[in-house]
Amino acid sequence: MSADFGITDNSRLERQLDFLVEIDKVKNILRKSRLFDASRFENDAEHSWTISLMAILLKEYADFEVNIEKVLVMLLIHDIVEIDAGDTFLYAEARESAHIEEEKAARRIFGMLDADQRDYFIGVWHEFEARQSNEARFAAVFDRLEPLLQNFLNEGFTWKKNNISCAMVIEKNRQIAEGSPRIWDFVQKLLKIAVQRGYFPEPEA
Repeated sequence: MSADFGITDNSRLERQLDFLVEIDKVKNILRKSRLFDASRFENDAEHSWTISLMAILLKEYADFEVNIEKVLVMLLIHDIVEIDAGDTFLYAEARESAHIEEEKAARRIFGMLDADQRDYFIGVWHEFEARQSNEARFAAVFDRLEPLLQNFLNEGFTWKKNNISCAMVIEKNRQIAEGSPRIWDFVQKLLKIAVQRGYFPEPEA
């Protein structure tokens, strides 16, 4: 459904504005983690904004050349598909099949644009999901790092609520090492402190 701007010349600009109105819905998609200050749950738009700034700020921790502009595009669009597919918790069983609904969502939402922009965004989204390029590996660092920091600062809120062990966190987030070994080293140290402080549901050896 198109936004009612009162102009009906079916221009490229109208289609682009309709797309922007549609993706504004990411502001209504709540995630499972709370903000750093624990005041409320974060939404997808806030997540994308934060991790985009993280990528700019922490670019020096990439051990390879990256096109930071493409990294930012990936981070800004990667969760747009959740408008249709919803937010699937990283540790949920449904995560394994989430890509099916997300692919449909990508085709519908990016399909609102003319072919050149549609194909560009779908291509970048696929590249991010595949995690094969330098840009995708580096972008993935921050998609995973932010909720880790949130949970650490919130004393394991999401981990405790969903019975997530430290071993599970390591297994699901070790891909950070592919994008930045130095940041992964920091995360491992942080998780050891989290265990010591009792931020996980059960005591761990």
